Amino acid sequence: MSKIAINEKMNLHQEWFEQAKKQTLETLPKFVDHVMNDYVHDYGTVCHAIAACAIAAGWAANESEGAQGGITGFQAGFVMWDFIRQWEYTHNKAGLRIIDYDKMLYPQNEEDFQKTISASTWEALKSEAKKKLERAEHCAHQDVVKHWHNIVNGEVPFGYMVKKG
Repeated sequence: MSKIAINEKMNLHQEWFEQAKKQTLETLPKFVDHVMNDYVHDYGTVCHAIAACAIAAGWAANESEGAQGGITGFQAGFVMWDFIRQWEYTHNKAGLRIIDYDKMLYPQNEEDFQKTISASTWEALKSEAKKKLERAEHCAHQDVVKHWHNIVNGEVPFGYMVKKG
């Protein structure tokens, strides 16, 4: 069988994402093989394909006997963050944030859009800045070194404030 050359404008990935939600441990290998190997991917479609495979694996695992009936929404959030950390941010020390701008449609979510960081994030930033100054000062641009010094000295960057309580 010859492979089909595809591009993002074809929007095949939308169908992959829908099909991904229906996968089981039994159907998963065929789904992954199809999405990854039946096409000639370009720079963008291969990313969608890998994402669809990851989503399919998550849904298949969630449908398996070992999931004991499936995970809760809270647990799904943990899975998402665990994946993000393990896939792309393995060296992150201070924390990560995702902003759902749809929440701006509701006034009760105003606090989610303040320029604040938690006290624990602030402490982690100061700790990392101090470590960077101790081991890599000579490798960084003077503006970066100055920025690290400011953080270590208690200046919260970019107009942010540390949340109280």
